[in-house]
Amino acid sequence: MQYASPWWLPGGHLQTIWPALYSRRYAHAPAVWRRERWTTPDQDFVDVDFCESARADVAKPLLVLFHGLEGSSGSHYAQAFADWAQHHQCDLAVPHFRGCSGSLNLGPRAYHSGDHEEIDFFLRKFKQQADMNQRPGVLAAGVSLGGNALMRWAGEQGQSAQSVVKAVASICAPLDLTASGKAIGEGFNRQVYTRMFLRTMKPKAIAKLKQHPGLFDPQKLLASKDLYEFDNVFTAPLHGFQNTDDYWLKASALPVMSHIAVPALALNAVNDPFVPAYSLPTRQKVSTYVELWQPQHGGHVGFAKGSLPGHLKAMPQAVGAWLLQHLK
Repeated sequence: MQYASPWWLPGGHLQTIWPALYSRRYAHAPAVWRRERWTTPDQDFVDVDFCESARADVAKPLLVLFHGLEGSSGSHYAQAFADWAQHHQCDLAVPHFRGCSGSLNLGPRAYHSGDHEEIDFFLRKFKQQADMNQRPGVLAAGVSLGGNALMRWAGEQGQSAQSVVKAVASICAPLDLTASGKAIGEGFNRQVYTRMFLRTMKPKAIAKLKQHPGLFDPQKLLASKDLYEFDNVFTAPLHGFQNTDDYWLKASALPVMSHIAVPALALNAVNDPFVPAYSLPTRQKVSTYVELWQPQHGGHVGFAKGSLPGHLKAMPQAVGAWLLQHLK
């Protein structure tokens, strides 16, 4: 992706915050979403939002977009992808990780950065539906946390991923969770982004505790000041990890990206405040199926273009076009 930030949008932090809050997400009217609720193998539920293009006379590809930490179909990047899909005869599906659709899930779990089992459930069900509707194929992209989980899935699946998807893409994914976890817990990141995430994550965790008394120590959770402490109390033990260090190490996608055997794109801006440049994948650490895009600018899922307030068309256009070429 060839990306240069507008002159009025300097630096990784501004390139992260401004697009999420102010840049135009739609070229025309906002997308219309249709929701389905699916039962999971453990008898819980997940909610999937679909944005379907108007043409009903052609079999359209399906792009599955996995959101980031505390994201949803309402996130700026999801809406920008919906706008792109509307204009490229492609249907978009945004599956919500548990607890992110506006409804509290039933079981004593939530979601995490390496949740490739959940990714597998979603993608195989999408593939089943696509085959029934004679779609030309399923494409998948993941943003931030969702991108790491998707790449983790692709690495774990190896050759078998080819029977499920045509291509995958990660966007601003923290592929080395230890490096990104450390970065987001320091300085400006700690004061702004960490507080933003914990503002919604803590109430959800407490609601989960009311469902399942004794699940964790509420005092320790409420006292957590960063994601490392939160994950140590909640995310890691709920999902089978010993502690945060164990979780961040085992859930990272980077160690298995050499096993990816389906066309894959990893897009990371070098100035992403969440993802240190030193932790980005290199050609030597990934398989020949993986293409690396590492523009100098863009922030964390920013990539705004144009005059004030900017628009978000550039990134979905570039990633979407790359994905579509692999349908052939």
